[in-house]
Amino acid sequence: MTDRTVTDRPRRIALLGAPIDMGASQRGTLMGPAALRTAGLATLLESLDFEVVDYGDLSVSEVRDLSDRPPEKANHYREIQRWTRLLSRKGHEIAKTGALPIFLGGDHTLSMGSVNAMARHWQERGRELFVLWLDAHADYNTPETTITANMHGMSAAFLCGEPGLDGLLGDDPRASIDPDRLDLFGARSIDKLEKELMRTRRIRVVDMRQIDEFGVAVLIRRVIERVKASNGVLHVSFDVDFLDPCVAPGVGTTVPGGATYREAHLIMELLHDSGVVGSVDIVELNPFLDERGRTARTAVELIGSLFGQQIADRPTPSNAIAPGE
Repeated sequence: MTDRTVTDRPRRIALLGAPIDMGASQRGTLMGPAALRTAGLATLLESLDFEVVDYGDLSVSEVRDLSDRPPEKANHYREIQRWTRLLSRKGHEIAKTGALPIFLGGDHTLSMGSVNAMARHWQERGRELFVLWLDAHADYNTPETTITANMHGMSAAFLCGEPGLDGLLGDDPRASIDPDRLDLFGARSIDKLEKELMRTRRIRVVDMRQIDEFGVAVLIRRVIERVKASNGVLHVSFDVDFLDPCVAPGVGTTVPGGATYREAHLIMELLHDSGVVGSVDIVELNPFLDERGRTARTAVELIGSLFGQQIADRPTPSNAIAPGE
């Protein structure tokens, strides 16, 4: 396959809300999609010359329960199962339209459905999906390793095909990615058994020590080059607790020492320049804990940088790879 030019990037963006908050211990992320819309996400993207289609918020009220046996340590398994199946189906349907999906959360269990949808979509087109996990946490627990049994801490493990949640999608296709195509970026809170499992799987982790030592530009370029080398497509799963709490207080699982405002913008700007981003999650925004909408506005500003907003005109490198077919 021949690489396409940057001018072939999708100019249509699809927004899809998933007001889910039972995957975490702190409720309130169900208000996240509304907060992102109120902070002007669609308006900003339209100002960057994108056509924005908002599919509204999903509801699982009419999704039937399955009859598999829930794992012993997976809180609210049945509800999250309904969300995962619905998100996977709807995300796959949207991807087939040619629009670039942005999934608005909601807690990080959203990614169990969104990443499955996008991995399935790109597998059908003969390309590999890579995932950049911008998060204070690794989220690589399973029902076997978890301390809390909260399922938002199992999302990354599920998308890499780890056992323990094998019935989550029922008879729907499960399109797992190889652990080698997952990059955890900004981690600063990892459980002991989780760390052992990640070491066994050789998961790539960029922690805050590495960011302090080498800087985000060097480290994010390594991710980008690996995606380009495989003519792959990148899904960005952006948990707002990736940011330092002084920048983004509106999250239920704050961990001190996160990315600065400028570091986060540089990451998004470099990802935009690369042309490899094909889908995005924005998760764990909890407006109930925010300070007058500050975290929502910051998240929207960062998405602006991811889609080309810049202070001064700067040409995009001509060797950037667009995620289109």
